[in-house]
Amino acid sequence: MSKSTDHVLLIPGETGWEIWTRQGQESYSLHSAEQTTKAGELGNIPAGELAMLFPVKSLTAVPMRVTSDDDALFPDLAALHAERLGLRPDPMAGQLTDVFVVAREKENTALLAVFLRTPGEGEMPQRGPKGFDVSARALPARDGILAVWKEFGRWVFAIHHEGKLAYCQATAVDSAQPDATLAREIKLALMQLSMQGLHFDAPHIVVWTGMENPDTSALRSAFNSPVEVAPRPAPVLPSPLSILLPADVRAARRAARKRRNLTLAASAAALAYLAVIGWLGFGLWQSHSEAKRLTAMARDAAPEGEAYAQHIAKWDELAPGIDLNYSPVDILQRIAVCIPRNSGLRLKTAEISATDIKLQGEAPQLQAVNSFSLNLNKSNGLTRFTWQTPEPNQSTRGWEFVYTAEVADGSIQP
Repeated sequence: MSKSTDHVLLIPGETGWEIWTRQGQESYSLHSAEQTTKAGELGNIPAGELAMLFPVKSLTAVPMRVTSDDDALFPDLAALHAERLGLRPDPMAGQLTDVFVVAREKENTALLAVFLRTPGEGEMPQRGPKGFDVSARALPARDGILAVWKEFGRWVFAIHHEGKLAYCQATAVDSAQPDATLAREIKLALMQLSMQGLHFDAPHIVVWTGMENPDTSALRSAFNSPVEVAPRPAPVLPSPLSILLPADVRAARRAARKRRNLTLAASAAALAYLAVIGWLGFGLWQSHSEAKRLTAMARDAAPEGEAYAQHIAKWDELAPGIDLNYSPVDILQRIAVCIPRNSGLRLKTAEISATDIKLQGEAPQLQAVNSFSLNLNKSNGLTRFTWQTPEPNQSTRGWEFVYTAEVADGSIQP
């Protein structure tokens, strides 16, 4: 007779959600690997206490140091830091923030704050989990290791300090191998953190993958560090769990709408019945009172729907501030890759925003300018932009050019 499942864990896998189970205090074992990335489409979740680990792409990790060792102050300090960065989680969507202690010193504490994106349609399982956490916190790693793995087809990475998660980030790279593009994006992220005074080294790199003999030469060359390849470790549920608790507002509203429709249908049936015996008077009066009550309920609920729509719109406006695709530093790095090697072409000025680009530069040869123009239009990393590359002008130092670009549809897509 098989034992019943006591604990069930949903964790993002390489291509879709994975379901892990355990009995009592045993280790988790893989129950099934699904191909869907929508948790709401999982229909074979075993019975048991359910916990869910959010993928790295669904959150923003913000490491910081604070001059305090008072745990009660950490949430407020993290909220102030988030305000400066333009991060404002939707207060209508549940508890979307949490703060984890990474390291403690006297009057100096290293923290990691996480800010969860509001779950979209179908991103929550049909059965409500008892607890939530972050996938990167549940994958054990040795101290000083840069861990790299795939979630839902995209590469992600994390850095741990003394067994605790210090930072994690999802990249935009979905290549089959950990190539040079991935290495460049990781280095760019670490460089941006270094400019904020947060220095992370990568003396050792581990790639968690099920592939046999993946090509890790790009990572070794970029970081000048040894690279280890190993299967992704079995998850270990963090203790204590995070306080993340998103409210599935959309599901709740669908249920409320269904209940409201059932109530209206029942009221309509009552009205039809009372109309038959309306000459008695009592039925007609009762129907009128019920209709007035339902109308008042609908009128009272209307402002709540409008407020929720406003909160969603404000959250979407934050996309240019938290998405690397709109980062001027990231866009400039993609432009720099388009400059032909050893051509002597250089940029004198570069005005970059999330929707517009203006480049002024010069080159000793016309061919270098033409190659640069062609590379800009062919670059996969700049496909959002429509380029205007007029003919360059000849000068005493060679050829000068002014190129401009703007988002193809004139708007930002979050």
